[in-house]
Amino acid sequence: MKKSRMLINIIFSDFFASIAALYLTYLYRFKLDLFDSPVELYPTDLILPAAVLYIYWLILFLWNGLYSFPLAPSRTDENFRVFKTTFFGMIIIFLVTFDLNHPIVSTRLTILIYWFLLSLLTSLGRIFFITLQRKRFERGIGLTPTLIVGYNDFGFNIYDKIRQFPALGYQIVGFVTINPDNIGKYYEDIRVMGDIDQLPDLIRENHIGELVIAFDTGNHERLLDVVDKVGRMDVGLKIIPDMYDIISGQARTNQIYGFPLIDIFPQLMPQWEKAFKRLIDVAVSSITLLILFPFFPLIALAIYINSPGPVFFRQERVGKNGKIFKMIKFRTMIPDAEKETGPVWSQKQDPRITRVGYFLRKIRLDEIPQFINVLQGDMSLVGPRPERPVFVDEFVKTIPLYRHRLKMKPGITGWAQTMHKYDESFEDVKKKLEYDLYYLENMSLKLDFKIIMNTFATVFTAKGQ
Repeated sequence: MKKSRMLINIIFSDFFASIAALYLTYLYRFKLDLFDSPVELYPTDLILPAAVLYIYWLILFLWNGLYSFPLAPSRTDENFRVFKTTFFGMIIIFLVTFDLNHPIVSTRLTILIYWFLLSLLTSLGRIFFITLQRKRFERGIGLTPTLIVGYNDFGFNIYDKIRQFPALGYQIVGFVTINPDNIGKYYEDIRVMGDIDQLPDLIRENHIGELVIAFDTGNHERLLDVVDKVGRMDVGLKIIPDMYDIISGQARTNQIYGFPLIDIFPQLMPQWEKAFKRLIDVAVSSITLLILFPFFPLIALAIYINSPGPVFFRQERVGKNGKIFKMIKFRTMIPDAEKETGPVWSQKQDPRITRVGYFLRKIRLDEIPQFINVLQGDMSLVGPRPERPVFVDEFVKTIPLYRHRLKMKPGITGWAQTMHKYDESFEDVKKKLEYDLYYLENMSLKLDFKIIMNTFATVFTAKGQ
């Protein structure tokens, strides 16, 4: 079962669970003659409450990631996520309806019954579809083409495990080796298809969806080589943690049939969230530009009076997947600021920054024109800051995993910008990379909202640099 079909099935399942829970609560409240009610409620009176409640639960489920699934989700983990989300959702409903004089919520017991039924029916629907997916996997239907990177005893053990548990959802199509001399060899009936240098071609030619890394302890540094080569490709990366990593708490794993897996840079934001994120980008950018456009002439005049020259500053930056685009800002430095020095980072109390530029930077007004870049699709509201090509070329060579940062569309603001200061040195870049990779691993609309709120706090307190 494809992820898209799985998602559609579970959304419909949750819809029917929400409707059924409300209707069964209505039967319990009004048809079992357990309560005296001065007001009679009819099934047609449930239409509006049912619609409002479903929209409420849909938003809450989306917000808490209940429509984001790994390849083979755990039924226990899924049930716990449903329980936790509905529990806190019912607390909100309890508080909102505390003084509401409506027949169906006139007793607290009724709300508890509704919560129990909603949790039960929602969980049963998800258990059904997860079980159905596993049965399909066990019959060899819908498996994800997978390569094991590592032709060794460790890789052989992983292959045996995956073959033992087809419900994991992987179809091993070949091995990839560190040693080119192993190319063409077999383990069981699976061939060594190439070495690490050939990984990108093997992924494209065989439509690979997952890589399972199986390096010996002495070759763990080669993991960075793999990440570097496939950093821009749409492929999942998984490793099997060392026992020491598990014991020491250094690894967070998902386990099915006792088979531990760690996702490296998982894409946690599903397609619907990406589409909604883009919708928010367009809406917010359009509204912001419309509201602030009348102030553009005043800002432009202040810039020109303080420092005659161009009002806007355009500079090449590196976007998603290495795409070069022209980023637009209000100019805050003297014209040709890097004419004598070449590309350098801005420093605290940088003498090249004009007085008006200093003020614009303090409250981030210099970045307003970047909303045009957002509308053009080169940037997003939230994401890692775009860097210049000359610096990107240097960072890719010297900082492990920097290339992986380019899998994201750059943003006007980001997790690194709210957690760390402006780049003033190579060490700042490396520190910000940690925050950018955290964002990549935890991308969600909820995290975007948190970043935007932190950015507003920076603007209103004038903490920009």
